[in-house]
Amino acid sequence: VVNKAQFLMLKGKAVNVLSEYRPAAEEALSKAVKFEPGLVEAWNQLGEVYWKKGDVVGARTCFSGALTHCKNKVSLRNLSMVLRQLRAEGEDYASNVLSSVEQAKMAVQMDVKDGTSWYILGNAYLSLFFVSGQNPRLAQQALTAYAQAEAVDPSSRGNADLHLNRSTLYKYGESYSDALRGFARAAALDPALPEPRIRETQLLTYLERLATLLRQKGMLKTKRLNTMMASLQNKELATYKARTYTGSSGKELSLTLKPLRGLSPGLNTGTVVIGKVLFSLTDEEKVPFTFGLMDSEGTCLAVMVYNMAESWGVLIGDTVAIPEPQVKHHSIDHDGKQISFTNIRVASPLVLLVNGRKQSLSSQARAIVNYKPQTE
Repeated sequence: VVNKAQFLMLKGKAVNVLSEYRPAAEEALSKAVKFEPGLVEAWNQLGEVYWKKGDVVGARTCFSGALTHCKNKVSLRNLSMVLRQLRAEGEDYASNVLSSVEQAKMAVQMDVKDGTSWYILGNAYLSLFFVSGQNPRLAQQALTAYAQAEAVDPSSRGNADLHLNRSTLYKYGESYSDALRGFARAAALDPALPEPRIRETQLLTYLERLATLLRQKGMLKTKRLNTMMASLQNKELATYKARTYTGSSGKELSLTLKPLRGLSPGLNTGTVVIGKVLFSLTDEEKVPFTFGLMDSEGTCLAVMVYNMAESWGVLIGDTVAIPEPQVKHHSIDHDGKQISFTNIRVASPLVLLVNGRKQSLSSQARAIVNYKPQTE
């Protein structure tokens, strides 16, 4: 019986080499696991067959079944991927993603020299990054996993999907030069894959447009710009100066008003900036919501707001106050194009005051899961 099971497994495996689903592979492998339920390789192969067939639930059953007989990195890796593809919404999907991370971590622990396992762990953290409100610690764990994949397996450097996924994280981390290089690298590694080139073009177009709008102050007329600056000088600053704020230290404090030109790179603790909205801009991915902010001196820079609800935004002429602004200077040189600008990163619209009003909870996109990653 064992020999027959092995024969059927090898037969199914041979047919399953093809990229598309083959009923003959499913038939042979199904018989193999019936003859020998402990044949882990047959379970893994059968799971791949169901996956190709589009039966993700069946694939999960096979990989889980294999693990009941023997803990192995192939089943763990595949189960991690399948869990993220199961049709689910809200908390159910978040639960699947959390489980996906755990399966991938176990696969890595079984063989820390396996680049594929590190790559799949990176992808699992990438998914968790998006369902947990773009927690930067998760982004860093994903980047670390991708780096480990390349370190332990040099062939991973030729994985176009790895470069594509990592560049997605670079974009959200506002490491735009790294993101553009990564998209270009992915496109070069797999010219048949359209997404990397599209993403590179979209990001470059967004950055060019943003830099142009900042230089031209939203292309607003001088008279309107002067009126905006005068408005800030005459009536609104006192309202914001009088407010107290729970700072990054957790203590309530009075914020010191600073002009935009007085900000330093990084977190400007204990300060507040106030300005008028000159323009708004979003890219094809709708995140971040970007707008130009001009203060009473006429200085203009970009504000990028993350984790906002789709319905949230600001209008030209709105007054916006940003406490403890996180500032970054960008100098990008890509594909013969030089782009320079400065921006403030805002993790949530809830920290903003718009026209003197706090933003409601409905202005923020709901994180499906609140995840605090542990040190690996």
